[in-house]
Amino acid sequence: MPRIDLNADLGEEITDDARLLELVSSANVACGFHAGNAATMRAVCEIAAARGVAIGAQVSYRDRENFGRRAMDVEARLLTDWVAEQVQVLSEIALDCGTRVTYIKPHGALYNRAIDDEEQARAVLAGSGSLPVLTLPIGALRAAALAAGRTVRAEGFPDRGYTAAGTLIPRGQPDALVSDPDQIAANAVGLATACDSVCVHGDSAGAVTAARGVRAALIEAGYVIESPW
Repeated sequence: MPRIDLNADLGEEITDDARLLELVSSANVACGFHAGNAATMRAVCEIAAARGVAIGAQVSYRDRENFGRRAMDVEARLLTDWVAEQVQVLSEIALDCGTRVTYIKPHGALYNRAIDDEEQARAVLAGSGSLPVLTLPIGALRAAALAAGRTVRAEGFPDRGYTAAGTLIPRGQPDALVSDPDQIAANAVGLATACDSVCVHGDSAGAVTAARGVRAALIEAGYVIESPW
């Protein structure tokens, strides 16, 4: 049977992390720069370790005020240090909880910037050691990671709209967000044919409902929900 990963953004102090961790196979954990703190990281890691959910470092620009969604011009060396700091903090907490960080995924503005900006993409990789990378099926981060011999998994976003080029429609523009749970579930099944993982954003009020619908739809379509890390 085909396998697919279901990931969600956790530790952002917005949604019900415990309930999401009953549904997902991978957790992208906020590392304190855009959201979260040591307590939230520990809470997610403890539950994830008990449930066998993989832990990923969701690294971002240092931008709590804007939830990491403000475009920033950060010098590559500084960005490398920021990423390394976030990975280290989460790694130490994860190990203390009996698990470990198994991949990296940028968040928000950094995610989008690393798709187009080779220098920023290389800085993300430099700061994250040899960790596998979760990103779009296209873009600079994917290309740079593959060139460096890193493991790369492609993800799709059933709760987001796409441009004709295959990138995400910027938030605030028409059709950027998909809110109907049935449509999100249907989108997830469609994306699963071309991706290793599908992501349900954890910062929406309907995150748990959406994740439950996505999981059910994927299983009904014949997929086994399983982390690839």
